[in-house]
Amino acid sequence: MRGSNQSSVSEFLLLGLSRDPQQQQLLFLLFFTMYLATVLGNLLIILAIGTDSRLHTPMYFFLSNLSFVDVCFSSTTVPKVLAMHILRNQAISFSGCLTQLYFLCVFAVMDNFLLAVMAYDRYVAICHPLHYRTKMTHQLCAFLVFGSWVVASLNALFQTLLMARLSFCADNTIPHFFCDVTPLLNLSCSDTHLNELALLFVAGLIMIAPFVCILVSYILIACAILRVSSPRGRWKAFSTCSSHLAVVCLFYGTIISLYFNPSSSRSAGRDMAAAMMYTVVTPMLNPFIYSLRNKDMKGALRRVLTLKYLSTQ
Repeated sequence: MRGSNQSSVSEFLLLGLSRDPQQQQLLFLLFFTMYLATVLGNLLIILAIGTDSRLHTPMYFFLSNLSFVDVCFSSTTVPKVLAMHILRNQAISFSGCLTQLYFLCVFAVMDNFLLAVMAYDRYVAICHPLHYRTKMTHQLCAFLVFGSWVVASLNALFQTLLMARLSFCADNTIPHFFCDVTPLLNLSCSDTHLNELALLFVAGLIMIAPFVCILVSYILIACAILRVSSPRGRWKAFSTCSSHLAVVCLFYGTIISLYFNPSSSRSAGRDMAAAMMYTVVTPMLNPFIYSLRNKDMKGALRRVLTLKYLSTQ
């Protein structure tokens, strides 16, 4: 790969979030704690959904897939950050950087697609409750998830191959804690117009289309809720999608602040903070948001934890 793009750079140096030794120790503890909470929380969600037959519905099927993607998404960046702190080595190979970029693209787009699919599921459940079972069939749910994986993988492969064709000459320091698209494009000493166009049209379309789908779904959901006569009925309808809406706002809020702000108003520190939000913080918070706002999920988690406790006695 190095020979194909005639790059004189065989590895990159990830500068991370801080160079201060004391701050690095605090950041190590912070990243380790958040990663542990992310893995345990999302695996508990998957386990609770898998073992409770009452949760074998489209909504929880998509939620279990989202939890799996969140574990993978966080695992793409955080273990490398932890290894950097332990080994005191900030280097990442050229191929390793492109591999990390590929999986980041896959899981970011999968998060995006799954949030859109879950919004459509809530739209059908609230706006067409009598036809919910006939519309949200097992075949359709499997097709939506499988199709999302295919599109996300092809887009990631396309973006990674475009990045692999670039040349990287003298500077190999990345002011970030993982290999992101923008810092790599800034480091390249070759023409990056094709990459920027691909990001604008291909990746942009893949990110914007699901977002529009979510907006339309929630506009229709809001209209349906307003037509409900009783306040209790309106609250019940809103509570069924409030958790998903909170996750959507958290995910897209950080994505928009990171990638859709003018470059003149951005700084490396702000970019890393926003990137940390959607790659580390959001996957950690998702299990708490969905479990705290959902009685069925809380009951399933309680049963799983009770069985785990009894089995150890």
